[in-house]
Amino acid sequence: MPNSTAQIDSGNTVLDVVSFEVEAGKVREFARATHAADPVHTDADAAHDAGLTAVAATPTHVVVAGHHRDQRRFVENLGLAIERVVVGSVEWEYARPLLVGDRLTGTRRIVDDATREGKRGGTMRLVTLETAWVDAAGDVAVTQREVLIERGA
Repeated sequence: MPNSTAQIDSGNTVLDVVSFEVEAGKVREFARATHAADPVHTDADAAHDAGLTAVAATPTHVVVAGHHRDQRRFVENLGLAIERVVVGSVEWEYARPLLVGDRLTGTRRIVDDATREGKRGGTMRLVTLETAWVDAAGDVAVTQREVLIERGA
């Protein structure tokens, strides 16, 4: 198993920082793709009637940031073999709804890096990442946590 600086500095290592704008077209695409039934995701009037200042993004919208990141490089920086990596889980904790026009900046850090025995034998490496997505005011709008699992060779 590779030994990387990221493993040693777990908790303090910033993997990447990426920014993006919550765009109306992308919100509409996500709403359609996820079959969002709530009109606050597609209709400005419904969003305003619900007390929002703009159309709200769907709950998983920050995955758009993956298109702005160099996923292969960050996996290599962690010392993981990308062909053996799967996403174990992803969760989001919202401080407020994301709205069309928001500009978010996400700083992704390693919060845990552990090795354990797999149920079918061999070892697995589990890397837990956390991204704090802050808005233009510097307030955290959403926190994203994900666990990457590197299966044994």
